[in-house]
Amino acid sequence: MKDKELLRLGIPAGKALDLARDIAQRALEEGWTKKEIRKRLNIAVKHPARSLNHPLFGPLAEHMSTHARPAGPPVLRKGGRAPYRQWGERLDPKSIQQMENACSLPISIRGALMPDAHCGFGLPIGGVLATEGAVIPYAVGVDIACCMKLSVLDYPLDALENRVNTLKKAIEAETRFGVGASFAKERRSHSVMDHDWSVSPITKAEKDNAWSQLGSSGGGNHFVEFGELHILKSGLALAPGIYLALLSHSGSRHTGAAVCDHYSQVARKKHRELPHELQHLSWLDLDSHAGQEYWAAMSLMGEYAAANHACIHQHIAAHLGATVLMDIENHHNFAWREVHDGRNVIVHRKGATPASEGVLGIIPASMATPGYVVRGQGEETSLQSAAHGAGRVMSRTQAKKTLQWSEARALLEKQRVTLISAGLDEVPMVYKDIDAVMAAQSNLVEVLARFQPRLVKMAPPEKHH
Repeated sequence: MKDKELLRLGIPAGKALDLARDIAQRALEEGWTKKEIRKRLNIAVKHPARSLNHPLFGPLAEHMSTHARPAGPPVLRKGGRAPYRQWGERLDPKSIQQMENACSLPISIRGALMPDAHCGFGLPIGGVLATEGAVIPYAVGVDIACCMKLSVLDYPLDALENRVNTLKKAIEAETRFGVGASFAKERRSHSVMDHDWSVSPITKAEKDNAWSQLGSSGGGNHFVEFGELHILKSGLALAPGIYLALLSHSGSRHTGAAVCDHYSQVARKKHRELPHELQHLSWLDLDSHAGQEYWAAMSLMGEYAAANHACIHQHIAAHLGATVLMDIENHHNFAWREVHDGRNVIVHRKGATPASEGVLGIIPASMATPGYVVRGQGEETSLQSAAHGAGRVMSRTQAKKTLQWSEARALLEKQRVTLISAGLDEVPMVYKDIDAVMAAQSNLVEVLARFQPRLVKMAPPEKHH
């Protein structure tokens, strides 16, 4: 069979075409008709799972299931798909397809895909997208303004060895973990609750619940941990050396999720014309009432998420009788008004860290591997962005089915990490190699310090969704 005929069957050029050519020739030699061969090739390409065990067509089916990506939805943008750059190698093909889907929207200007990228809803985690005149709720994400915050405390470094129970009690007393976690009886105080929560009917209705959850940490991959901060270079408020530090990761809790859910539904109703693959990328025009409401609610959630971390760190420091010597904070899952290529655009960073020149950020890894304090280098081709973490290599379902706590505990012990609680789907093996991720983005950020976790708390399994 000729290559043109094989290509018409949907077999992509490259190794798949080479495999199909060889298989077709062998099939002809074994007495298959061309009609039978075309039928079997079509099944191997479009439904590879049905041919994985076939003695002749199995190699092509295996290649299609692990390497080839199905054709994406139609490109709606005039002039073709918006350009984007990718950092890192061997990224999840689904995340690349999601990035290409986002760049096919008529509102898209430019994009970037970070080395920690993996599949999400709409825009992939690790996806950065600049749009004009519009905001995409699912390109911001469910956990709006998810934050990283690090505080260096004037507390003895040897407490990580000699006062573990004291540090543990401070975490457990001063924050709450789990999807519905709250301070219902002894609410935290912060000026964010004096802001105007009537900017959206969602934030207005959720204000009381948001107040009860102020200072809590939630579930998922959120954590609070103590560790060693190794300051390696000048550029921070403290001199190079080793310090005891507190690091947290959390966001806008239930209220942020409610904002995302409501306005993504509004956006989808406004764009029923979009094909199925693009529906999670439905947008709101910023000059529309719904767009202005969402922007105001998103901005409020940014302040609320920052207040969450402020409460956690202030209360833990006070519990220990410690003073904060230095703190750093950044957030992701947000949209910013910025200027790129001489145009006013909206930059969505879903699981990506702002990295404009001189801006400080925190890029964590896993409960047993180091995170990094970085300084942005303002690389314009990445829309001045960087990875927000190591990135997952394994789904939560797969982790629970295939991993064992014994293996995870051995690794934690080797790294001298005490784990208070966490789900099996958050152990170190589910994440990429953070050093490989950092190496892939060496032109995006400069490493100033390394944080090594030593005492970690995440939502326990029974509260972890």
